[in-house]
Amino acid sequence: MPDDGQATYPPLNTLKGVADNLWIVDGPIIRFGMPWPKMSFPTRMTVIRLSDGTLFVHSPTSLVPQLKAEVENVGSPRWLIGPNRIHYWWIPEWRAAFAQADVYLAPRIEEQAGDRIDFDYRALGSDGGYPWDAEIATLAVAGSYMTEFVFFHRASRTLILTDLIENFEPRKVGSILMRWLTRLGGVQDPDGQMPRDMRLTFAKHRPQLKAAIETMIAWDPERIVIAHGRWYEENGADELRRAFRWLLD
Repeated sequence: MPDDGQATYPPLNTLKGVADNLWIVDGPIIRFGMPWPKMSFPTRMTVIRLSDGTLFVHSPTSLVPQLKAEVENVGSPRWLIGPNRIHYWWIPEWRAAFAQADVYLAPRIEEQAGDRIDFDYRALGSDGGYPWDAEIATLAVAGSYMTEFVFFHRASRTLILTDLIENFEPRKVGSILMRWLTRLGGVQDPDGQMPRDMRLTFAKHRPQLKAAIETMIAWDPERIVIAHGRWYEENGADELRRAFRWLLD
């Protein structure tokens, strides 16, 4: 395996401007998967500043002091988002630091996280819309294992995904075994897609998944931010067509 410095996207734990009022933060490595082999996943969160100066924080990464100061300099965190059942780990740190923020969690996070989620939160997927609806569109993509919520920042035409597309660069994966596994799994750059094992969990939801992807394409995103691997700085709608050609064709 590569060392963490090779596998990540430095500089880490710092705001990086992507568009007006939108930043990403590349975070540390997590290791996830079967007992063996576990794969190294670089992490990434997205921060959006709304028109009132409040911040929408998607899939928070580790809240180091430098990052906390940078975030406070650009706005006040108002919403902390756990977009699917496996993206929640650092939310308790952020909630402790920003007590005024509301936490929104995807279904089954509490089941997955156990006593790590020991505070009140709001459920993504509840009826009645969301307080950010005027500036950020929200779409639930439901499978049998998990529901992922995707978001579209209208002003910057930025689509924010979590695990629906993964895109690992071979030079950052390191070992021959892991390069082979990412290619076999359909998540290797430049043709990163939905992981093949994840596709199986959408087998009974294929029409709904297709409809969701068609909605995202209709949004005509300029860029797509993903949580793991190289993200897409341009041609977002075309990247969706490429990544989901197995579903759309």
